[in-house]
Amino acid sequence: MTATLGRRPFIAARLIVIGLVAAGFTLAGSSAMANPPVASIVDDRHALLDLSQQKWSWMAERRTDKLDALFHPAARFVHMGATMDKAAELEVIASGRIQYKRADVSEASVELLGDTAIVFSRLRLLAVVNGTEVTNPFSVTEVYVRRDGRWLLATMAFTRLLGE
Repeated sequence: MTATLGRRPFIAARLIVIGLVAAGFTLAGSSAMANPPVASIVDDRHALLDLSQQKWSWMAERRTDKLDALFHPAARFVHMGATMDKAAELEVIASGRIQYKRADVSEASVELLGDTAIVFSRLRLLAVVNGTEVTNPFSVTEVYVRRDGRWLLATMAFTRLLGE
C-alpha cells in the first residue's frame, strides 16, 4: 500500500505535465501571434540585462543625456532616504549629490510580462553621497516598459541588504 501511495504523486505529476504540454500544443496553433518566439524572449532578456548594465555606466559617467532618453517621463526612483521623479533623479546625478562610481552586479535576472519587464539585480554599489564615499549591498528592482519598440525605465527601487 505504501509503495502505491508513494507512486501516486509521481504519476499524478506526470499526468499534469503531459496535460499541460498537450494543452500548450493545442493553444499554440490558435495563439501563435500572441506568444512571441522563444528566441525573441531570449533576445529581449539579453537586451534588458545589457541595458541595465549600460545604465549603471551612464550613471557613473553622469551621461544625463543618455539617461533622459532611457527614463520614462513618469519614472520614479526609490532610494534609501528619498523617492524622486525623473527630473529630480537627473538633477541629483548631474549635480553630483549622488555620484554613482561603480556597480558590481553579482546576480541579475529578467522577468518578461508582455511589454513590461522586471530586472532584479543584486549588487554592491560604490557611490559618493553628499561628499561621502559609501559602499552598500543592494537588491535593485528595475521595471521597464516597451514603447515604440524601445525599453524605457519606469521605476528603479533600491533595497539595502542587511548583514552583508
